Amino acid sequence: MTLRNGDFMSEKPPDLSHLTLAVREVAMLPDEQRISFVRGDRWIGYTRAGAALQRLEELFVWPSKLRMPNLLIIGPTNNGKSMIVEKFRRQHNGEARGTRDYEVIPVVVVQMPSEPSVSRFYGMLLASLGAPIGRQTRLVESEQIALQLLRTVKARVLVIDELHNILHAKENIRRQFLNLIRFLGNELRVPIVGVGTREAYLAIRSDPQLENRFEPMPLPVWEEGEELLKLLSSFCAMMPLKSRSSVATEEMSKYILSRTDRTIGEIAKLLTAATLVAIETGEEAINQKTLAQADYKSPNERRQTFERVL
Repeated sequence: MTLRNGDFMSEKPPDLSHLTLAVREVAMLPDEQRISFVRGDRWIGYTRAGAALQRLEELFVWPSKLRMPNLLIIGPTNNGKSMIVEKFRRQHNGEARGTRDYEVIPVVVVQMPSEPSVSRFYGMLLASLGAPIGRQTRLVESEQIALQLLRTVKARVLVIDELHNILHAKENIRRQFLNLIRFLGNELRVPIVGVGTREAYLAIRSDPQLENRFEPMPLPVWEEGEELLKLLSSFCAMMPLKSRSSVATEEMSKYILSRTDRTIGEIAKLLTAATLVAIETGEEAINQKTLAQADYKSPNERRQTFERVL
């Protein structure tokens, strides 16, 4: 504090130009509130994600016809697939208006069961529409109810997440699922979006008719280069730290990739942990020091820890 003309002058506020406008306000909040903000979900845009969202938007407005285009978003676990789907869902379902009798759900998202069966799939689909069924409901009834509800809620895109779980089923069940996907596309005349790992593509490829209908959109692991530097810069701009972070460099990007298995989920987890350290210690930046102190273990380190316990 400095005395001038009889008044107390406050210290000069920090330069927050490295943050987005919304995050600048958060950066001035108490530490507890900043920590809560850091631990929440956030959307970090990047080129591949933008291309996937653009393609999803094109499918959303596609005119209904007999043979609809479909999309297959494939990539390693924890590499941003579900976040893309969730952003797309919120963009459209957040604007949906309900009526006295039903709710409009333009984007319907259902997860493929971990132990696949057609009856369980229909059960999860009905649950996602807010209409769980009883155990005694026959398969043909579940099918008809699901089709009716999908039309009632004016579904425009059907997303099947964890599609790679199909490969966990026996051959006859797997064939039933592939037929089911083809059947839903033909009956509803809406685009179907499959989301999963490389195994999802292998499952679809086993059916030549489905393979021709699904456009693959891969989300590969991250490599060194300009795109990664942009991602790191975007992430730092979303973290409410009062000093500029120094991670968008070639040296730091190599270090971050070496610790995270090169997936966006692990990169975000490491940077989030470093941000928490930066707030708690007063460092106020993501740097080599806070990254080293971060409470984070790579997937390989977690596996080794688990194996030692066993």
